[in-house]
Amino acid sequence: MRVNKKSIVAFGAIAAVSTLTLAGCAGNSGESDSGDAGFSGEITVWVDADRAGVLEDAAEAFTEDTGVKVSLVQKEFGEIRDQFVQQVPTGEGPDVAVGAHDWLGVLSTNGVVAPVELGDKAAEFEQVAIDAWSYEGQTYGVPYAIENIALLRNTELVPEAPTDFADMIAKGEAAGTEYPFLVGLDPEAADPYHLYPFQTSFGAPVFGTASDGSYDPADLQIGNEGGTAFATWLGEQGAAGVLNTNITGDLAKENFNSGKSPFFLTGPWNAPDAIDAGLDIAVDPIPSAGGEDAQPFAGVQGFFLSAESENRLAANEFLVNYIGSEDVQTALYEVGGRAPALSSAFEAAVAGDPITAGFGEVGANAVPMPSLPEMGAVWEFWGVTETAIINGGDPASLWAKMAADIQAAIG
Repeated sequence: MRVNKKSIVAFGAIAAVSTLTLAGCAGNSGESDSGDAGFSGEITVWVDADRAGVLEDAAEAFTEDTGVKVSLVQKEFGEIRDQFVQQVPTGEGPDVAVGAHDWLGVLSTNGVVAPVELGDKAAEFEQVAIDAWSYEGQTYGVPYAIENIALLRNTELVPEAPTDFADMIAKGEAAGTEYPFLVGLDPEAADPYHLYPFQTSFGAPVFGTASDGSYDPADLQIGNEGGTAFATWLGEQGAAGVLNTNITGDLAKENFNSGKSPFFLTGPWNAPDAIDAGLDIAVDPIPSAGGEDAQPFAGVQGFFLSAESENRLAANEFLVNYIGSEDVQTALYEVGGRAPALSSAFEAAVAGDPITAGFGEVGANAVPMPSLPEMGAVWEFWGVTETAIINGGDPASLWAKMAADIQAAIG
């Protein structure tokens, strides 16, 4: 999927003249008549500054349609989860809050979130988004945005997408640039998020899955034979200088934008700066290193419902038929640049924006980042082990110790 600055400007012009019909978004569902549903009172919604403007319009429409007042309280996104856990049990928390799906394990085990009744509406969302917001057979949020990483390619340096990791490195070396391939790593904790697609290509997911497709915390897979093979590959790439823990995310971005590498493994958040730097970029699938599909994590943002909400009926209505409407999902996409979770909005975004289309194609093969509480133990040992291996440690023994430490921490 190829894109240049001209196409982005054109899409921006189209978006700028589009008109959002927020006042009618719930009316289309046939469920927003306050006389029929018996809505009353008010609800409080925690939202970050980036999404507050969209929700102001949605809240105004909701109040006009139902008579229920919506109080929007702005919070720093990174502080919402912990404050929600602390305040909901005291009765001081909101009815609805914005957040990320991987908070769900902590929120659920603390008993502070309630299932959202999506009904038939669930089928209108991208399946990966519903899967991400599901926990122990229940759906706990209305998703609005999906993000994942993919491979950015400088088409002037390499005209064709690579077929696998080895082909990518060969093409990168043939381009004659300083780096054949770039991915940002942390000197202390590498970056398991960005390296995960290569790990999955060796058949080494973090957890296995239960019969319903959800992650099974009792089935730790990270230490299987594929994991050992991945660890060996990590050591090889470190020794070859392809992976370098001294090249941080900022350095990788700077070097790619200055033409020092034809390939950059990153997310949609770095595409606009590459275009502004004058690059003609393509968004490619992540090349497999181990022979199986390279599946990145999908991160899904959404809005969830408090278990202590005193106006749950109205809060659920606002979530499902307002935040879950095509108009609001499209507006959230336009301010955030992440692919919409609602399928109709997603399809429109893909048709209008080649960057979204490229990341969306890769995201179709993504897997939800596990939201299990057990992931805390995984993160504790995962990245530091990758760093040690990339920097010359024995791959097999370090990876085996990591898996054993994770298993012991999970219990």
